[in-house]
Amino acid sequence: MRTALVTGGRSGLGAACARRLTEDGLQVVTLDVAPEADHTVDVTDRDQVQAAAAQIGSVDVLINSAGIVGPNQPLLDTEPQQWAQTFEVNVTGVLNVLQAFVPGMVEAGWGRVVNFASMAGKDGNPNLSAYSASKAAVIGLTKSLGKELATTGVLVNAVAPAVFETPMNAETSPEVLQRLTSLIPMHRLGRPEEAAALVSWLASEECSFSTGSVYDLSGGRATY
Repeated sequence: MRTALVTGGRSGLGAACARRLTEDGLQVVTLDVAPEADHTVDVTDRDQVQAAAAQIGSVDVLINSAGIVGPNQPLLDTEPQQWAQTFEVNVTGVLNVLQAFVPGMVEAGWGRVVNFASMAGKDGNPNLSAYSASKAAVIGLTKSLGKELATTGVLVNAVAPAVFETPMNAETSPEVLQRLTSLIPMHRLGRPEEAAALVSWLASEECSFSTGSVYDLSGGRATY
């Protein structure tokens, strides 16, 4: 039985992915700041992540879903601490987890990594500059790592959702959420199980000739 690690696995898209991968027959381990997680870990704390990796051991599938929206305000009003915190969770957190678990995948000669980016990382959402920039960084990181590992058997891809029905977006201001939803030609939010279905394929044997790629889940919003 293959093992999957899902960061941010106790809520939102991460929880949906954990459920779907369990249904697919994988042994799923969740890593989250929530106390209900299998391992309660702050991904920004490298020592905590390394300690969890020592306990969990090798994994076959890694889903990096932990993230925050960050400040909902103009860039010129964004405090350095707000900017730094957003990048700490959304980018450095991903880096910490990758460096803790991917070497074992490379050693085993097989692995699947899925990083959650966002349409914001492609389009740039006004009043969400820190979030948009951090998710653009995740896209660039994914493309680079995918190329670095292309001959190892470890595939690295990203998913770029538009707005989804998640607790994280429930905290977004109604005005911002309405504007973002209006950009989606399908005129609705995405459902977590729709993201999980794509992740299911990206985490499987059937995904065999794709790495360093970004898969849009945007209801038609994607422009490139």
